Amino acid sequence: MHLDIDLTGRRVVVLGHPGASRRVVARYRASGADVDRFDTLPSASSALDGATLVVRVAGTGTPSPGDDADTVLRQRCRDAGALLIREAAASDSGHVSLVGGGPGARGLLTLDAAAALRDADVVLYDRLGPTDSLAEIAPSAELVDVGKLPGHHRVPQAGINALLVQHARAGRHVVRLKGGDPFVFGRGSEELAACLEARVPCTVLPGISSSIAVPAAAGIPVTHRGVSHLFTVVSGHAPLTDEEHLHLAGLGGTIVVLMGVSTLPQLVAGLGRAGMRPDMPVAVVERGYSASQRTTSGTLATIVTDAGTARCQSPAVLVIGEVVRVGLELQGSAAHLARLTESLAS
Repeated sequence: MHLDIDLTGRRVVVLGHPGASRRVVARYRASGADVDRFDTLPSASSALDGATLVVRVAGTGTPSPGDDADTVLRQRCRDAGALLIREAAASDSGHVSLVGGGPGARGLLTLDAAAALRDADVVLYDRLGPTDSLAEIAPSAELVDVGKLPGHHRVPQAGINALLVQHARAGRHVVRLKGGDPFVFGRGSEELAACLEARVPCTVLPGISSSIAVPAAAGIPVTHRGVSHLFTVVSGHAPLTDEEHLHLAGLGGTIVVLMGVSTLPQLVAGLGRAGMRPDMPVAVVERGYSASQRTTSGTLATIVTDAGTARCQSPAVLVIGEVVRVGLELQGSAAHLARLTESLAS
């Protein structure tokens, strides 16, 4: 059963010890509720008066099902007209969750990622994750922006590593929320190494990589039968070497480039020198899964000019290969079908 209750200005009583109930208290206060907390059920019969909700935190000395005290609590909730629910206690042992947030759309969070955020005491987040609704997704957490911008790192990587360890050693559940997948150009392995070195428990929760998701959002498959049976994911953060261009051009299939807008001219020139044909289709997909998502397409010979005319900016994913043509044809067919359907309906 799922109930939606607006608790703004309403009284919520939490029964549980301070440490174990800290996330529950923070979450209900974040929802706008007026929260009172007691270690156990007060003896005064008026303690629950005016409460809309009574939250019993399990395993903290509050009544267990079957106890006489549990029967008393249920009856007093009925008398007060309050709903009674049970929630799990927060752990006293600090740990870190490295969470992949996907390309930024809230609906693309995994179930485990959403559960970790709901349970977090602290969230260290990047700019490319699902940040717009983070206060709602992680209602009991302190939110810390450690995101990197091109040419500017608000918090250096060593500082992020230190924050993870510091908060975990203080007994907190720390979520490191990263765009895409933590282990795909996300420095997640460096953060895992820092936790292991500090003997801090750390769990990795994979996310949907933008290397696959963003082309899909634009209707471009990274593989297609008879067209491409492999794809290569490349970081465009820095220009590639001539040898790397040669290997990429020789592999065939699809090339997906992350963080590659600024190095697009060097990439195109290098692939051309390596023998890739000038009419190879290329697409630049900006801000995948956002309301301002946009696709700019061209060929290896024209895409630098096309992207410049369109003023393409990061974050963007570049797709190079015949699958771009397949995607554009699919989108054209879909648009034609939509127009035909509208015509028939009218």
